[in-house]
Amino acid sequence: MPELLTSRQILERLVAFPTVSRDSNLALVDWVESWLAGWGVTAHRVWNEDRTKAALFANVGPWVPGGVVLSGHSDVVPVDGQAWTSDPWMVTERDGRLIGRGVCDMKGFVALALAAVPLALQRGVKRPLQIALSFDEELGCTGAPAMIAAMARTLPRAGAVVVGEPSMMRVVNGHKGGHGMRVDVTGFEVHSSIMHGGVNAIMEGARLIDWANRMNAENRAKDVTAIAGLFDPPFTTLHVGTIRGGTAENITAKDCAFGLGFRCVPGEDPLDWVARLRAEAARIEAGMQAVRPEAAIQLTEVFYVPPLVPETDGAAEALVRRLTGDNAAGVVSYGTEAGQFQAEGYSAVVCGPGDIAQAHQPDEWLALDQFEAGWRFMQALVEELAQ
Repeated sequence: MPELLTSRQILERLVAFPTVSRDSNLALVDWVESWLAGWGVTAHRVWNEDRTKAALFANVGPWVPGGVVLSGHSDVVPVDGQAWTSDPWMVTERDGRLIGRGVCDMKGFVALALAAVPLALQRGVKRPLQIALSFDEELGCTGAPAMIAAMARTLPRAGAVVVGEPSMMRVVNGHKGGHGMRVDVTGFEVHSSIMHGGVNAIMEGARLIDWANRMNAENRAKDVTAIAGLFDPPFTTLHVGTIRGGTAENITAKDCAFGLGFRCVPGEDPLDWVARLRAEAARIEAGMQAVRPEAAIQLTEVFYVPPLVPETDGAAEALVRRLTGDNAAGVVSYGTEAGQFQAEGYSAVVCGPGDIAQAHQPDEWLALDQFEAGWRFMQALVEELAQ
């Protein structure tokens, strides 16, 4: 029998693993798998292609349908260049806050879910508690789909999924979908004094970025649908956050690369937006190739996160409202694996401790009262599953 750790002690263990998305998460997964095994719980792994990362899932309690999935992610964003006042890989308590990378997003919830495992076993739940721990959520929820498909094949079908992204323990029953594309523009280098004979990849890429700006303006001007009106902003947005390319100021740029992402309100299909992007890229590419036939624009899908659509009489929403007493409607503009679970046929909501405004920040923190509220939620959930 393993040591009975509190949720705080588990959080300290999890934060100590620097599971930045660019690095492996296997040390954390090894620890979680070993800890679960000590309680007699078998964990299943789903590996990435080069086996440097793994998702993990497990069934706690009887092998029957109707349980509840608690879903979180193991990865965190980097601390590079951020001004931390304490060690980001150690939980520090100060002024009623727990400080450390990932305490809010979202190792706090994962710690609470793991702490509920021995509680569920001791209470003798009649429906299972299922744990789901994905990787690369911060890169576009890319590690979750294979895990969710494996869970659907392997475990008894759960009746509800709770994704523990920070929501101040309020019910979030809808979020935007997301689609991330990488744009690689290939131009042709000539001296800038004769730029008409070359193709400037940066300037041609800028045409596609300007198209994104125009689409944002058009979307903002549209009549707002009932479901879109729940969101802030109440329309689909297109965004470019980084760009690189070129060699020198007096040479037409041979290359340009940037990411272009969509955050789509439910009711609009991200794939339709990708089709529109491809059509605009093809139009721009034709003009480039009229100058130099080797010029090109290549679009590569990086991630796709379906929206979470508010469910009519959804089992997950009803469950969380019972346990929290929250009756307010809530939607968010960020994406989670809740939309991916829903696309696989699960009823799903988002509910977790902490404020999303603290995610990714230096001195990231989770209020102690939120962590305690999360533990009360876990206790109530176990009681629900024991009935």
